[in-house]
Amino acid sequence: MRYQPIDSSFYINNRKKLKDKLSSKSIAVFHSNDIMPTNADGTMRFRQNNDLFYLTGIDQEETILVVCPDFPDPAMQEILFVKKTNEKIATWEGHKLTPEEATALSGIKNVQWVSSFDGLFNTLMALSKHVFLNTNEHLRADVNVETRDARFIKHCRERYPLHQYHRLAPVMHKLRSVKDKKEINQMAFACGITEKGFRRVLSFVKPGVKEYEIEAEFIHEFLRNQSMGFAYQPIIASGANACVLHYIENNATCEKGDLILFDVGAEYGNYNADMSRTIPVSGKFTKRQRKVYDAVLRVQRQAITMLRPGVSIQEYHKEIGLIMESELKSLGLINDTDIRNQDPKWPAFKKYFMHGTSHHLGLDVHDVGTMYEPIQPGMVFTVEPGIYIREENIGIRLENNIVIQEKGNLDLMKNIPIEAEEIEELMNSDKK
Repeated sequence: MRYQPIDSSFYINNRKKLKDKLSSKSIAVFHSNDIMPTNADGTMRFRQNNDLFYLTGIDQEETILVVCPDFPDPAMQEILFVKKTNEKIATWEGHKLTPEEATALSGIKNVQWVSSFDGLFNTLMALSKHVFLNTNEHLRADVNVETRDARFIKHCRERYPLHQYHRLAPVMHKLRSVKDKKEINQMAFACGITEKGFRRVLSFVKPGVKEYEIEAEFIHEFLRNQSMGFAYQPIIASGANACVLHYIENNATCEKGDLILFDVGAEYGNYNADMSRTIPVSGKFTKRQRKVYDAVLRVQRQAITMLRPGVSIQEYHKEIGLIMESELKSLGLINDTDIRNQDPKWPAFKKYFMHGTSHHLGLDVHDVGTMYEPIQPGMVFTVEPGIYIREENIGIRLENNIVIQEKGNLDLMKNIPIEAEEIEELMNSDKK
């Protein structure tokens, strides 16, 4: 294991919180993700189902968690099923968890091989009334493949048609949206790795380098610091590419006088960092670039102070829009006439700032948690305003990761350079 796992007490407590949300005579089932194919006999790298990981800490394929809190035999109230290994698997794939190792990670005492699932599940279902099954219900999800969860739902409803079925997703979204201190520590570590990558890149960038060369510098630093790699497909966008919000080709040459927008983050122990920074290829901002940069930074700092317990994210985004509107007017990008004639559904500022300012962050980069309920302490949000001026080849986004607290927020990226002067100084320190 590349990362330091969270203590099993965390997962024990998470399962307790889940049980408290379940009806009497309930059973809840969580499956690991599939290993997805590529071509021929190739596969993608395995990525655990985040709900299963949140409840067990098990980071292995073909894993099932069953929680049945009211079953008469206490030993059957939590069962973890893991893949049984053999000499061939050990030779070709490497070590798989033993029951003892699975217990140490998860705190679940009853660990069985997956081959015994059907029989034990049938016994549990006989004394259960409510069945809670899992699905991906993220607001942005666009699922085009049949998942292991979907196959199991189909199978379960066919075999046990008279039980009452319920959704686990709303329960898990609420639980996972508020982070434990142990989770925040993992995210802070991911942010620390991200900082190391960014500092490395600041001394590497110069006119003529390729965007993919910069990507290579990031991944080198991430891997050597215990990360499995990028938390998401990295954006290394120079010049006009910075105005393409999801630019991921990373194949252009960084030209003198241009800006580079980075949207990158390291993962650590399945938890994610999500950072955006913008730097000048030549090591110094032009006057115009600096004015736009400072405007984005002012919006970000105001936004961070506005994220407080009890605040509605929807109203927060509206307020940020008004702040951005004022900055864009000062930059000469919009005027009072534009604002007076704007479509309320697409305000004038959206021409230059067309995305949201904040989203939940955690095991998912766009983490689960509703955007329609008040902010709570322990939630973690990105704060990422940007200004994109296509006609000037200027795209600037600045993004930090913020933990909501009762009194004052915690910025997990406070040590990552963001002030224009510091960035220029770091980029030019080896040239003095």
